[in-house]
Amino acid sequence: MEFFAQTRKPATLAEIADHFGWPRSSTFNLLATLSEKGYLYEPRPRAGFYPTPRWLAMARMISEVEPLPPWTHTLVADLSAETGETASIVAPAGVMAVFIDVVESKAAIRYFATIGHRVPIHATASGRALLLQYSQEERDSVYRKIEFKQYGPSTPISIEAVEAELRNSIERGYCQSFGDYSRDLAGAAIPLPIGDRRLSVVVAGPEFRIGPKVAEVAALIARTVDRLRPKTTAA
Repeated sequence: MEFFAQTRKPATLAEIADHFGWPRSSTFNLLATLSEKGYLYEPRPRAGFYPTPRWLAMARMISEVEPLPPWTHTLVADLSAETGETASIVAPAGVMAVFIDVVESKAAIRYFATIGHRVPIHATASGRALLLQYSQEERDSVYRKIEFKQYGPSTPISIEAVEAELRNSIERGYCQSFGDYSRDLAGAAIPLPIGDRRLSVVVAGPEFRIGPKVAEVAALIARTVDRLRPKTTAA
């Protein structure tokens, strides 16, 4: 689907096979199966394959099961507009954190993130804001699955280092990152529990721009959440 989202036009068997480096026979079998199931069609004879609206229908059915409350999109939209940076809602996915709603900065130099973007849960502000919502036993279970890598000079590369950063985050009232995972990128995040869902909200951008005001950005995030979160529901 990402391939078609990027190209925005039908693609032939050869084009798809060449793009992914797949054998022509395997590509043919895959396209034939998807076509038989109603997921692909040929808009014009021999002009290539394109997704049918069935993908959209399935996506809507999936999203309706665990929808985000409408106020959460307003949250990231307002944060991005006020800070000029990229704002996102993030959820846990094993040892990773996945972006489930994003409003990108309009600046030329910005944090490029899209829905579905994944980052290490322990090496990012957004991920650590998720870990703060875990019990110690749950965190220990996650730590056993992490392959600790030195992504940058400030990456926490041990369980002790991650736990120390979590304690620091509790003391300061927010999670922060200064090139911990992505070079020259800084961000501030806070936990965003909604019902029984563990989420976080993060604002991130170039370190030269957001770094000096991370504390201010974190305070803005907290104020905006408090302003928008419904007071009488679990949402």
